[in-house]
Order: sequence, then structure tokens, then C-alpha cells
Amino acid sequence: MSKQSAKKVVNTFADLSELYAEETATPEFEASFGDPIPLSIIEYGDQPGEHDMPEPFAAQKVCGELITSLFLLLDDTRLSPLVPDIAWGIVNSFHFVAGTQERREDRLADKIREMTRNMESGEVFNKELEDAQLQCQSLAEQRAAIEAMRDYAAAMYRACWRRAWGPTKGSKASSVTTASYINALDFLRERALAKREKHQPQGPVVIFSGPAIWDEWEPLWAKLSEIKARIPHMTLVTTGQRKGADAIAAAWAAREGVPVVAYGLYGGGKKPAFTRNKKLAELEPVEAVLCEGSGIQANLYQTMRKQGVPIHAFAWPKDKPKPQRSNSIDTYRAEDSFGQPQDTFRRARRAA
Repeated sequence: MSKQSAKKVVNTFADLSELYAEETATPEFEASFGDPIPLSIIEYGDQPGEHDMPEPFAAQKVCGELITSLFLLLDDTRLSPLVPDIAWGIVNSFHFVAGTQERREDRLADKIREMTRNMESGEVFNKELEDAQLQCQSLAEQRAAIEAMRDYAAAMYRACWRRAWGPTKGSKASSVTTASYINALDFLRERALAKREKHQPQGPVVIFSGPAIWDEWEPLWAKLSEIKARIPHMTLVTTGQRKGADAIAAAWAAREGVPVVAYGLYGGGKKPAFTRNKKLAELEPVEAVLCEGSGIQANLYQTMRKQGVPIHAFAWPKDKPKPQRSNSIDTYRAEDSFGQPQDTFRRARRAA
């Protein structure tokens, strides 16, 4: 503990809870760094060994300082406009490495699965299977640690620039059954379950969409908080833009701990955005929050309305000029979840 911390202990007893928080890693870092597996394989081909993990609080402190030190150094200088992009790249580097580790896990898990389909009774085979399983567990442990660092760096990014970080691209036994065989299958089951929970949130879906130019965040946060009060385990599905309304929603979700699925423009076709709107409807959302934008938002509004999804609609602020568009405009009335008139939406339609 530092001298400054010791002085706090002596002189300000009321600040003990704050001091404890400052000197203690979060549960995520404790889980990822504080209880390592007894043996691990650091790199492919290495023998299993006892390797230390970084101390949880030290890992969290250094990770946070990567972002905050950059902010303090360059904020209010002529370089300040560039800092968010640099910090975004730091967070994304953790994300890239975690993704690389996960793909290695997947390949090794496939190897383990293939070995369990072609069991042999010899000691050499059992040793190879055990080593493959340990290596996969080691990769999973490394990935979890990198993800904890990524998530904390992302939290610091959100604290410094008031916007959420987001990536660019989102065990049957047989006659030759041995103890290693059973363990490997159990390991594969547990890994598949954890991965499914991570990538496929199971909560009720709330759709959110809005234009890339939008800065009225207070009404959106208030509405999303109101929905979360009614649907505590909600999953927020956005249209995946890194700025504007979607970024506002992602920042709220990061603060509230709500899982976010960024449903970007995947696949081809002549009208990928409208195809995406149909796929959003297939998620069977329970509510939708839509901000006035282009014909894409108007089409999504109509799609949700046809499906009977309660809609909370927000029109473009009257005191702000709208972005220039080459489309003609007509209007229609949106209704909120209680069937009462809500804000007026404008729908863009190509001029004949």
C-alpha cells in the first residue's frame, strides 16, 4: 500500500470503503487473474508448467492507465481530436488478440472432438489428448484475461469520452473409454455452453435504431431506462453504427450492463438494410425504440408496426436543422406502446 494510502487509513476512517475499492481489483479481474489453473501451456509445443498470472489489481491498474494517461496527456491540446481514435485502437488491439485466441481454441477443440471420436487405448494417445485439453484450457484462460483487460479499457474509454467502444466488425462411453476421454467430453460441453451464453444472449429483445447524426441523448437514455425497469433482463439489438443514435444507445447499455447485439449490414443483395429490417423482426422483439432518420428507419417502423411490436418513436429535434437529403418527405403518425399519439416520424421516399 502506498504512503498516501496509509495516510488515508489513519486520517480519514470514513473513506475506508473508497480506499478498499481503489486497492482491490474488480470481480472480473479477480476471476480472470486471481485463480489460475495449476498447470498451463503458454505456447504450442511447450511442456505443461507452473506459470504465474499478473496480480489482478496491478493488471487492472496498468490497463486503465493506458487509456487515462493518454487522455490526461493530450486532452485540451491541439492533438485532442485524435485521442479518441488512438484510444479506440488500444482497446481494439485487446479485442483482436482475444479473437485470435478464441479461433485457436476453436481449432484445438475440433482436434479434441476428433480424437474423442477415434479413441485409442494406449498411454501415448491418452497423454496427447490430455495435453491438447490442457492447451485448450490454457488458451481459454489467456483469452479470458485479455477480454477482462479489453472490457476495462473500454470502460475507461467510455468514462473519458462519454461514448461506448465497439469493434469494427461486433459430453457416450465405449469399450475403450478412459478417464481422459470422459474429461475431454465434459470440457467440450462446458466450453460450448459458455460460448453459447456469451454470443447468444437469451433475454427479451428490444430493437433500437436511429441515424448516424443524433446528439439528443437524455430522452433516449430515459426511455431505455424505463424499458429496463420493466424488462430487467433485456437484450438491446442496434443497427450497429459507431456514431449517432446507435452509439448513444450502446453507451447507455455499457453503463447499465445490458448486453448489446450490433446487427450490422451483413450479406449482399440490392437492399441489405431493408433485408436486415426483416431479420430484426424475426428476432421477435418485445419493444422498439426508433429515431427519425432515413427511409431505413421508416421501413423498420413499418415492419415493427405490422408485427404488432410496441414502438417508442422520437422525431428529429424541431430546433435543429435536418441533414440535407435529395429525397422528398411525407409524414405519418407513430404510436407508443399504450396506443396514444407519439412523435411525428418523417419517411423518406425517392422523388418520382
